[in-house]
Amino acid sequence: MTATTRPEMSVSEPTLYVAFELGKKEWKLAMTSRFGVEPWVRTVPGGDLGAVDRLLRQGRQRFALPAHARVVSCYEAGRDGFWVHRALTALGLANRVVDSASIEVSRRKRRAKTDRLDARKLVTMLVRVCCGEQRVWSEVRVPTVAVEAARQMSRERTALTQDQTRLTNQMRGWLASWGCAFPRHRPDAWWTTVRDWAGAPLPGEVQTRLARAAARMAVLEEQIAALDAQQQAVVTAAPVGATTAARGRHAPRAIAARSVVIPGGRIGSTASASGSPKRQ
Repeated sequence: MTATTRPEMSVSEPTLYVAFELGKKEWKLAMTSRFGVEPWVRTVPGGDLGAVDRLLRQGRQRFALPAHARVVSCYEAGRDGFWVHRALTALGLANRVVDSASIEVSRRKRRAKTDRLDARKLVTMLVRVCCGEQRVWSEVRVPTVAVEAARQMSRERTALTQDQTRLTNQMRGWLASWGCAFPRHRPDAWWTTVRDWAGAPLPGEVQTRLARAAARMAVLEEQIAALDAQQQAVVTAAPVGATTAARGRHAPRAIAARSVVIPGGRIGSTASASGSPKRQ
């Protein structure tokens, strides 16, 4: 869903526009004060918020903006997640998280999905969006901390389940190479009761390998059960109205709602499943 498009801010309001190009070791900041002004690009150590704050003050001075001029920023969604957005918001910035796949690109210059847009181009696009231009990019709705944590829990369970399936298939393959099947009912030390094609016990080395795999399987099952209990506790503790549709086996998926991508650089008029507030 998209909201009715309207100018996000007055184009005459003194504003410092900042685009972040996030790297593992350093962040590149491209700053400008309006459309047509050459961006000023500087680099700070990655994650150094103090250096970012100092650079923003220098940026205001460079572009002759008031000391408390509004700062609008953006960065492409990626491995850093949403903590950068929350940190920038805490510094007083009106930040936007951009969906990388939505950024307009010339058909003659197609970008790989993992390519990062140059900070200079990104800040120019930010100015266009803030001036009311539509279809420049789509933004990602930032989830609340609680929803993001629940989402990580759901992803962890998925990964554990995949590990469980992978390990089961490995044991099936090991047994198949000795002419025997993976037993449906597996009591303690079940590998000692398995017989090969000739009716003989499996070699000691094979039994030891199966024993180690069974130990790993037990750990996975324990961790999955712990996650299920934790997710159920979250659902039980939530308000009744918020969990009616989420109860049962669909609860984890309902809690860990996906980020909502909003076309045109606007925030959707309908709240997400998490109930997260709209960005101002």
